[in-house]
Amino acid sequence: LLLFEGFTISLVSILMKTPLACLPSLVRRSICVGGCLLYLPSATATPADDGAPTKSGGGVQASIKSNILLICIDDLNTQLACYGHKHVHSPNIDKLATQGRQFSRHYVQAPTCGASRFSLLIGNYPPLNGNNGLVAKHYAKENPSPSLPHWFKSKGYQTISIGKISHHPGGYMGKEWNDPEKPEMPGSWTRSLMPCGIWKTPRGAMHGYAEGKPRTRAYSPRIETTNKITAYPDDLILMSAVNQLNNLNKQDKPWLLAVGFIKPHLPFTAPQKFLDHYKDVKFPPIPSPDKPEGPSLWHGSGEFMRNYADKNNPNKDLKYALNVRKHYAASTSYVDDNVGKLLKHLEKSGSAKNTIIVLWGDHGFSLGEKQIWGKHHLYHTALHSPLIIKTPDQKTAGKATTAVTETIDIYPTLCTLAGIPLPDHLDGKSLAHIVNDPSQKSDGIANSFWAGKKSIITKDTHTIFKKGKVFLKFDLTKDPQEIYNLVN
Repeated sequence: LLLFEGFTISLVSILMKTPLACLPSLVRRSICVGGCLLYLPSATATPADDGAPTKSGGGVQASIKSNILLICIDDLNTQLACYGHKHVHSPNIDKLATQGRQFSRHYVQAPTCGASRFSLLIGNYPPLNGNNGLVAKHYAKENPSPSLPHWFKSKGYQTISIGKISHHPGGYMGKEWNDPEKPEMPGSWTRSLMPCGIWKTPRGAMHGYAEGKPRTRAYSPRIETTNKITAYPDDLILMSAVNQLNNLNKQDKPWLLAVGFIKPHLPFTAPQKFLDHYKDVKFPPIPSPDKPEGPSLWHGSGEFMRNYADKNNPNKDLKYALNVRKHYAASTSYVDDNVGKLLKHLEKSGSAKNTIIVLWGDHGFSLGEKQIWGKHHLYHTALHSPLIIKTPDQKTAGKATTAVTETIDIYPTLCTLAGIPLPDHLDGKSLAHIVNDPSQKSDGIANSFWAGKKSIITKDTHTIFKKGKVFLKFDLTKDPQEIYNLVN
């Protein structure tokens, strides 16, 4: 039988034109069972599962049997109570912060969904320009380095994606983002799901309104609430995540479950009860509400201003501006509620005691600062996003760290915490030592990229480069709102 298995593997190697050493071990084990050929992998280019070079992660390690729950939230800025914004109702994320390690100065690599998620999943800095399709373009290369789920899958994990994890909810491309022949990251996920229900397709669900209505550009509203029980696609994502947790807990393999909630991404929608909470809540004034003079990163908020039917300009209508801020807060409270339900089910299932939990926002979002309503710029309001990591044996729980950290650090951190080697293509560094002890230091630098410019944030300064020269520079200790450009 062993001789026959060897012959079969050799035959597969010839058919695939792939050296034996490059065949993934999981594939080699699956090829021959009882002398029968059972599985031939797709010819689509994917990284060798366990042939990639590795490096030591260092820091605190846990058993490889630790599960991972990765919660990705779209367009969630740091306007949460645990980040000092007490007017926002976010009890479940706040509770997670008291149980784990809050990274108070976490910055993303790009102020836009696709490029930021590329850095999370691939572990590399993005290009100076670009958003759409970066993950898919990476996997179109001849020998792409393994994504985060691909690497964990090669180490024996089941990897499940639900909702928006890569650029498209569900992880597929095509006209409606649901073509099974066009995965964004071939071979990465054991299962990749996007429950659409009455919204029919992932494209329809991404900007979906109540009762299954899709967005029509320039004709749909920026804000909406509803009293429907299944209000928006995030409710379906939550239900699917709960079902997957139930299934995973019946099996004997470790798992990485990535759950991507869409809110508070535009349009700012939520069940009415979450908006009702803010009826009498006093909101603080918008910080640095004036349009910058001189060289700046200001833009016309195209995503907010042009993609929706509303003609109101919040920069000129203060009452409308407050209404928009309240709807964003309601959307935040809505996703916070879904996060709470997911974590409660994890606890009830008994898996919490053996699960590493990561909550991550894919970038920030300006709500009137410098008269910008949106992302797509390199001011800190678009780069600063929530990051909370909780381990089963969490030490000094509830103490936040002020170490400057980046999204690219998450991939190596999870490898270290799970006790598996790091692939050698990663740009980031493990934060496991900070997860264990908030007084520990990081490398102290966060790099971000957008529209041909580069941003470097340190403990005290924020510098933006344009064509290799310093364009803007701010002293964050004296000017945290980035008003006074030291270059001018």
